[in-house]
Amino acid sequence: MDIKLNKMSVAELRRLQSKVEAELKRRDDTAKKEALKAMKKIAAEHGVALSDVLAEAKPEGAKPKRTRKVSPAKGKRVPVKYRNPADPTQGWTGRGRKPRWVDAWLADGKSLDELLVK
Repeated sequence: MDIKLNKMSVAELRRLQSKVEAELKRRDDTAKKEALKAMKKIAAEHGVALSDVLAEAKPEGAKPKRTRKVSPAKGKRVPVKYRNPADPTQGWTGRGRKPRWVDAWLADGKSLDELLVK
């Protein structure tokens, strides 16, 4: 079959393309069905279910998925550990960067223990 693509119109080329894609999909589906049928037959000959074999199968070179452990405290609010005596609405948990009022307090030579919430 000798097709002269350069002599075909764009519409003809698009029709040909859709026919080729449809045929490729049909052949892929057929190949998959035949492979599945062959695998089922082999599994049956060995007296096992294909689903059991597939559950045990791992792709070559596949690494196990890493999963991050999420802290049980994630998303929970941490209670305030230090309170600003000049403005009781300002507090600090003791985590992260020190607020300016804590830095000013410490710069005055006062102790952080004096700010502890009791």
